[in-house]
Amino acid sequence: MSLAVSPLVRPAPAELLAGQVGAQHGRYAPWLAVALGGGILWYFELDREPEAQPLWLAAPMALLALWVAQRQALAGWALGLLTAFLLGAGMAGWHAARQAEPLALPYGAVVASGRVAVVEPLPEGVRVTLAAARLDDAAPLARPVRLRLRRDDPARPEAGDRLTVRALLREPGAPVVPGGYDFQRAAYFSGLGGSGFALGPAAVAPGQGEDLARLRARLEQVVTAAIPGATGAVAAALITGTQSGIPEPAMVAMRDSGLAHLLSVSGLHMAIVMGLVFGVLRAGLALVPWVALRVPGKAVAAVGALAAGAFYMLLTGSQVPMQRCLGMAALMTLALLAGRRALSLRVLAMAAAAVLMVAPAEVLGPSFQMSFGAVLALIAGHDALRPWLARPDRQRYWWRRGLLLLAGLVLTSLLAGAATAPSGLHHFGRLQVFGVLANAVAVPLTSLLVMPAALAAVLALPVGLQDWPLWAMGWGVEGILLVARRVADLPGAAPAMPPLPGWGLALAAFGFCWLCLWRGGLRLFGVPVILAGLAAGVVSPPPDLLVSGDARLVALRTAEGVYLYRVPGARNFARDNLLRAMGATQALALPEQGEVAGGAVSCTPAACRFQPRPESAVAVLLRGPPARRGERMPPLDPGQACGQAALVVALEAMAPRCRSGLAIDRFAMWRDGAQAAWLGAEVVIRTDRGTRGDRPWVPPVPMPGRASDLPRATIDTGSR
Repeated sequence: MSLAVSPLVRPAPAELLAGQVGAQHGRYAPWLAVALGGGILWYFELDREPEAQPLWLAAPMALLALWVAQRQALAGWALGLLTAFLLGAGMAGWHAARQAEPLALPYGAVVASGRVAVVEPLPEGVRVTLAAARLDDAAPLARPVRLRLRRDDPARPEAGDRLTVRALLREPGAPVVPGGYDFQRAAYFSGLGGSGFALGPAAVAPGQGEDLARLRARLEQVVTAAIPGATGAVAAALITGTQSGIPEPAMVAMRDSGLAHLLSVSGLHMAIVMGLVFGVLRAGLALVPWVALRVPGKAVAAVGALAAGAFYMLLTGSQVPMQRCLGMAALMTLALLAGRRALSLRVLAMAAAAVLMVAPAEVLGPSFQMSFGAVLALIAGHDALRPWLARPDRQRYWWRRGLLLLAGLVLTSLLAGAATAPSGLHHFGRLQVFGVLANAVAVPLTSLLVMPAALAAVLALPVGLQDWPLWAMGWGVEGILLVARRVADLPGAAPAMPPLPGWGLALAAFGFCWLCLWRGGLRLFGVPVILAGLAAGVVSPPPDLLVSGDARLVALRTAEGVYLYRVPGARNFARDNLLRAMGATQALALPEQGEVAGGAVSCTPAACRFQPRPESAVAVLLRGPPARRGERMPPLDPGQACGQAALVVALEAMAPRCRSGLAIDRFAMWRDGAQAAWLGAEVVIRTDRGTRGDRPWVPPVPMPGRASDLPRATIDTGSR
């Protein structure tokens, strides 16, 4: 008898694809949240408001998608994605339309009075937010304003008090660089109308405020009194969510070491608090036999933990990561009560969709992107490793559990760090190289000592027994700061890199979602998409020349570094933003005379010639003599520069203006904001106004001769 050997049968590509598609059952729904966010991003990328409101199409499209899905699942899912996209764009437009108009604040000093809504401690002084403020007894403002009191002011206002002070106010500033962080957009959606500083002492009249605001202020006072210095400011931030009192050196150390996420009260902190409350309640119920036999302890403990999480979110100001975590916790509690799996990608997608529907503008901020990105990576990583983690351990070595715990800490830091790296590069232009090392020490310290001690201190506060828990919390926070300083001081701990362009971040985020949401080999197609997004800086390099919107700073990028020209009054904040946009941390000063950067920059007292590469166009920066105090600089004469350079730049007005070639002067910056230029074979100029377009949060084009449109000096309000 002979044995017939059947040839190896390889499945056809169509069969392989069908198998991959069939394996994705249950993974289609989370993509609806991705499409919702995509619609919101599309709305914010427009240069003007859409002519038709997409929101009205969402309802009929949803009905059509449901009808088609009953006959063809994939076609119905595709229509569902389009529906979610239209819903996101429509909700963003609806939220923008319902906001109050931006304020037009007076040019000079005013007497501001109003109800204190928020009190924020600063390293030196106090900052307050006034609701329904009146300026010189005029009608109440439609938006709140924020004021920094004088550092020597003895007034200590509390939420609910009435405050009156002579102050200087300004509307939110435009982006420092084209395409940079839009303060005006953020203020428009947050409701803030303006900010400024006090010119004299504040008069405070006691009032009745909100209980939570007063509790938050009392907790800050108790914590900072028991734990002095930067340690107390960080401890207070972990309890109340207020970071304004943390000194700058501590903030820099936490940022460069990759531990800044510990300062933002987020899902990690809420998970610790809810986990502690859940464990204590369940153990307490189990200790009473009569209750344990009659009450579902797990369900009761879950509901109690959810209530504690909701209170913690309200106490810390309902920040986006807390909203996300509470939403997920609520869904997990419902799943637990229903006997379903608690933690899943669907739960995360529903929480993301809820946040986006309530606050669409949050999708543009680092908090939303990093928070949801990290959790998505952790859930997807756990799903991928679940078969290996669930493998029975027949030999039960004692060291296996400890090894798994250590590997879990390292892997958690790796996944979260990799997921948040693109957003960090886009918003901050930095890469935390040793973040895994710092988090491997700081996160367990936070989970096992700092947050349990914080919870114990809050519970012991009513009976005055908070000193011992705060003492333990202070030791833990000091350990975190020690780790942050040591890691931040390592060579190359936080190298500056050119910021990732917005389209590169969107591409990397899409590839990341593809990698995490699909199953099997199909998910690997997300890897090249992520790499393409991260390589966007090669296609869109930083500008060769940047001019700040306040016409006080010019940055020139060369192979040796960034050379900076500044005039009196330039802010360090604007300088740091210009350097960050060019991927640098230190600025080189332009010489009064001579050549630098291998001849790329050649200066005389009157002008500097700039040619970053031999084949690039030439730009000339005009420099005038410094003006005397109280005097205005006369217009600069470009002379022969107009005909010899493709671009002429001046921080003052030019007279006469160049008839040939391109020119950027003070008038152009007053009209169009910050300017960026790429010097290739031809000069490409990008302006702030051209980048943002005509949107509700963008001020109209200023009109010459109108006093309200004159350039205003920017002011430092002590905000970060």
